[in-house]
Amino acid sequence: MKVSVMKLPAMKLSALELLVREQEGTERLGRREIEEIQLRKLNGLLKREKDRNGFYGGLPERLSSLAELSGLPFTTERDLREQGNRMVLLSQSKIDRVRTELTSGTTGQAKRVYYSAADNERTVSFFAAGLSELVGPGEKTLICMPFSGPGGLGELIAEAVRRLGARPIPAGIGKSYGEILRILEEERPETFVGMPVPLLSLLRLKPETPLKRALVSADACPETVKRKIEERLGSRLYPHYGSRETGLGGAVTCPAFLGMHLRENDIIAEIVDESGRVLPRGEWGELVITTIQAQAMPLIRYRTGDRTRILPDLCPCGSSLARLDTVTRLDGGNVLSMHELDGEAFRIPELVDYRAELVDGTLHLEGYVIGRGGDFPEELCGYPARWKLKLVSTEDAPCYVAKRSIERV
Repeated sequence: MKVSVMKLPAMKLSALELLVREQEGTERLGRREIEEIQLRKLNGLLKREKDRNGFYGGLPERLSSLAELSGLPFTTERDLREQGNRMVLLSQSKIDRVRTELTSGTTGQAKRVYYSAADNERTVSFFAAGLSELVGPGEKTLICMPFSGPGGLGELIAEAVRRLGARPIPAGIGKSYGEILRILEEERPETFVGMPVPLLSLLRLKPETPLKRALVSADACPETVKRKIEERLGSRLYPHYGSRETGLGGAVTCPAFLGMHLRENDIIAEIVDESGRVLPRGEWGELVITTIQAQAMPLIRYRTGDRTRILPDLCPCGSSLARLDTVTRLDGGNVLSMHELDGEAFRIPELVDYRAELVDGTLHLEGYVIGRGGDFPEELCGYPARWKLKLVSTEDAPCYVAKRSIERV
């Protein structure tokens, strides 16, 4: 008996794949082509460094294969803080933007990352490719990211939105819930770009939302938070990974929703264990990046402090670009992470937001709720939990302006 086989429709190819093909002038982008591009650009970078005789001037001028990259030393956050100026390959007159992150201590050196206009342009192109998966012409996009002047993160995202024929709504960060809800009501944006927990808070405060799709970035997104957001939006969530060191844009989800495609013509990614040994695809470890396309301040084998893995199989969308799995911060020896805590706490439907402090083995959680009911457990993630909650008001603002973290006393 003849058995008929139903053919599944072909999935749309990642927009990032199409961008990389265009940037590199190639019609084919398999693993061989990607690695050839990476080796060529890596060797070009090593030559620049040798000619400059700066921070990386002692490295070999050329490698015969990407496998030899693992023999080069790591760059650390301490190197970036103490030797960052020596890593800059352009004159100050050609620097378009400097992003500074201060240490928590009063005497610590600031971490500065430098960008040229060309670096920022490639980031805008990357953002536009990723956002094209969910932003349509004529639509509005609410951007809840920092706006800090020309070349700032919010400004780069807004430019990417404009290039898609859509209109950016620059909400920024730090606004009260009332202010953001007012923007939602007046502007009626279809899409959202921002951090995951503030988005979930808005969706719990205003279930009847104009938002239909969202891209989340700048903080970890636990599976619980992701699932709750998708239930409210009625659509899949687009996670993105980026950092100052990756040029703000790093990897973004495609319509397969199975990992985040890395901009591999700009970045070489490795996964290493605690001893620095390179791990095969599929194994979890620390993400190490080499920014082969960066013009102002390229980094070679920079240890990000982020934990992830490179998915081993081919993406259903057909792209050969490597995909990162969920990215979280390395715990640094801490038993409990904010990612894990958020995953437990936001199962409580009445919870809007909270700040966490761990004191002598007990969690102290202070934040906002909707309604007076709710079952707030006396234990979270194996720790005794003490809650201090109030009914949320329009004057309240998210408990964290930037990344969420547990304060430890």
